Formats: sequence, structure tokens, C-alpha cells
Amino acid sequence: MENAFTIAAYVVAAVLFILSLGGLSGQESAKRAVWYGIAGMAIAVLATMIGPGQGLWVASIVLVATGAGVGYQLATRVEMTQMPELVAIMHSLVGLAAVFVGFNADLMINYVAGIYEAEGLVMGAVGDDGITAIGLPKEFYAGLSAFGQLIAKKSSVEIGILRVELVLGIWIGAVTFTGSVIAYAKLAGSSSMLPFAVDTGAKKLPGGHFLNAGAAALSALLLFVYLGGGGSWALVVLTLAGLFIGYHLIMGIGGADMPVVVSMLNSYSGWAAAAIGFSLGNDLLIVVGALVGSSGAILSYIMCKAMNRSFVSVILGGFGGPAGEQMAVEGEQVAIDADGVAQALDEADEIIIIPGYGMAVAQAQQSVSELTKRLRAKGKNVRFAIHPVAGRLPGHMNVLLAEAKVPYDIVLEMDEINEDFPDTDVAIVIGSNDIVNPAAQDDPNSPIAGMPVLECWKAKQVFVSKRGQGTGYSGIENPLFFKENTRMFYGDAKKSLDDLLTRID
Repeated sequence: MENAFTIAAYVVAAVLFILSLGGLSGQESAKRAVWYGIAGMAIAVLATMIGPGQGLWVASIVLVATGAGVGYQLATRVEMTQMPELVAIMHSLVGLAAVFVGFNADLMINYVAGIYEAEGLVMGAVGDDGITAIGLPKEFYAGLSAFGQLIAKKSSVEIGILRVELVLGIWIGAVTFTGSVIAYAKLAGSSSMLPFAVDTGAKKLPGGHFLNAGAAALSALLLFVYLGGGGSWALVVLTLAGLFIGYHLIMGIGGADMPVVVSMLNSYSGWAAAAIGFSLGNDLLIVVGALVGSSGAILSYIMCKAMNRSFVSVILGGFGGPAGEQMAVEGEQVAIDADGVAQALDEADEIIIIPGYGMAVAQAQQSVSELTKRLRAKGKNVRFAIHPVAGRLPGHMNVLLAEAKVPYDIVLEMDEINEDFPDTDVAIVIGSNDIVNPAAQDDPNSPIAGMPVLECWKAKQVFVSKRGQGTGYSGIENPLFFKENTRMFYGDAKKSLDDLLTRID
């Protein structure tokens, strides 16, 4: 078989991708999993370049080298705090690629059909022997690209299926593209390189969900128009409808739900890649796209459950949700200095640290690691409590703590540690807001009502490291900051912790 090497290489790459995804579920196996993914992608690219349809070597090598160069620059320059927006903008590229591949497939179908028509033949006709009647002179067939030759061999039914696949790829890709760009803009805020600013709050045009539903209905109608021979104009309008849905869908999702949005867009990009694979007849793209799409959807569901959000509600741009006036917060925020925190830690035996996005912004993970090391050396039991949606990216805090070499065995998930807070002497919150907000349990009208949170207020003392008295990224007030057993350790997290370290032997 002339394709035997490519098929075998794709199988090996697919296995490596599966191992990579499986390994990323644990901190200790994550590094090995990344290398599995790198090896799998290297094999896939090499097999594609030397397999059927090989050619354009110079262009291929230049493009691969350029992509590798850009990727290296991003990987070395982008801070961990910028990872969520980097992931979002990368998803947009997958969506855009799906749109381009879909239009290329349509152009190739039309081109091959034109050749058949010029020769007085019918593309997709099947002979009496059940084999597609190519009927083209050898010079015409040989002059087609590998993809063109693949189309020339298809029956009319197969060509119809190909048209459905390319429409799905274009539509999903268009939704993913604009949705990812808006997600990037919301996450990046003032540091966004886009020529326009995007408010982190949920914003909808007049008509709200009816506009999304109308655009989706129009897309379905255009699919049938295109399949009925309506021409490429139907694809163009369908693409515009998909671009609008992606834009309006993500604009309607507030900042508190952005971790779910990033995961959801990851799923969309996977399905777009799978659609590309079907269009190109590339089995590996289908497998990889299905892996990414399904894993992203599962992760989005898990995160929605962790936030007590309806999965359907989030992906539809916040349909429904609690309404009414929120409970007033009473009391005042009481500050404490480094000496006070150091004395409390010296007297404490059980300590739980809760990291959040503020720790990432301040790049305080190394200081947190050093504090942990010193406290454990004094015989204190120090552990970390990680909420599933801490930060703005799934696993954001786990990566930061691993980078700072915090032992894996003291980093615990919310369900593993939440019931231990009543027996905890000191809980230290570093740059978190929503995930430690008691309003989720006490206020039915809160935007995060019902969301499972880390119940740190049940500890004997709570210290909150925070820049100031603002409400943070999501704009939700936190009653924790006003409780009697809470003290506010104001200032930049890294500077505050470094100051604290000078007081702990």
C-alpha cells in the first residue's frame, strides 16, 4: 500500500496524543505528557509532508519554520498571567484555518466540476461496475492536486457529504474565530493588541438571544440553499452569520464565566479541526479534533458544575440566571500589617493557602513557595486549596505552584479540603474573590448564587492579600472581606509576602 507509512505514522501519532491528554490530568505526569504531544505532532507533520500529495516543499518548510519561530517567541515571552488570552487567540487561528480549508474545498469542487463539464462528462457518476466513472483524460487527472484527485473519484453522494462537511467546518470555524477574538479581548483588557476595547461585562445587542437564534436559523437555511446548488454566495453569507454568532455569543458572557468560555472555545476548535479532517480525508485530523472537542466539552461541563452554572446557559451567552437586588454588605474591612500576620502564623499549626489570579498577576508564586517551605520547616501543616475555576484558565494555579516547586501532595482540590476549614488556624487568601465568596451560599440574588466555594471563613483567622478594596475582575462584592475573623493584608502580593518572609525565620 502506497499510504502504509502515512497510516502507520498517523496511528502512532494518535496514540501519543491520547497518552498526552491522559497525562495532563495529573501534575506529576504533565511534563511527560507534553513531550508525548510534541512527539506526536512532529510525527504527524513529517508523515503529512512525505505522504500522499507531497509537494511544495519550500513553502511547507518556510511555513513550518515561521510557525515554530512565532511559537517559540510566544512561549518565552508570554507570562503565565497572559496564558488564558494566549490560549484564546490560538483557538481563533484554528477557527480561521477551518474557514479557509472549507472555502478551498468548495473552490476545488467547482474547479473539478468545471473540468468534467468541459469534457462533456458528469462529475460523480457511477459506472455499471459500481466504480466512480472518472472518465477524464490522464493529463487532466494527473494535473490535479491530491485533493482534486480525491474529489474526482467521489460519487455524487460522497460529494454531497463533502459539501455538508465543509459547511460545518466553515460555520464552526467562523463561530470559533470571532468568539476567540472577543474572549482574548475580554481577558487581555487594556493590554489587548486589538484596535478596539471590549468590556469584561456581559453585553448584548437589542434582541439578545433572538439575534443568535435568528443567525443560527439563517445558517441552517443557507446550508440547504448551498446543497441545492445555490452557489458559493450562500457559503459567504453563512460565514458572516457564523462570525456574528461567535461575536455576540461571547460578548453576552460575563467575566466570571471566562474560564468556562476558554474551555468551551477549546472544544469548538477541536470540532472545527475534525470537520477539516473530514473535508480533507485526513484520519488523524478527525481523531485529534474529536479528542480536543470532546475533552474540551467535558472540561467545560465539569467547570460549569463547579460554578453551579447551567452548561447550556453559559454556551448560549448567559440565558437566564438569578435576578433581584443583592444583599447589602455590612461592616468594614480591617487591615493588618506583616507583623500581625507573622505572629498569627507563628502561633498556628494548621494553615491553608488559597491562591487566585492576583497571585499570578503579582508573580508571587515563588514567594508563596518560600513561605510554605519556611512554615513547614517549623513543623506547621501547610496545604493549598485549589478551586476548579481559580484564575482564568483551567489548572492555572496548579501550573503556577508546580513552576514554583510546591510539593504536589500538599496541593488539594476543593472537594478534598473544604471540610477541613473549621479545624484550620489560619487561612491565607492570595488574590481570590469569587471562589471564596460566602454570598454564593447566603445570597440567592448573587450572580454566583449556588456556586460551590472554598469555605475559608470557617477558619479561626483569615488573611486576605489584596491590592485594594475593589471588587476585582468579576465586579462582585465579597462579604468575606468584612467578617470579624478576616483581616486585609493590603498591597502587591509579592511585596507583601516578601515583607512577611523577613519576619519568619
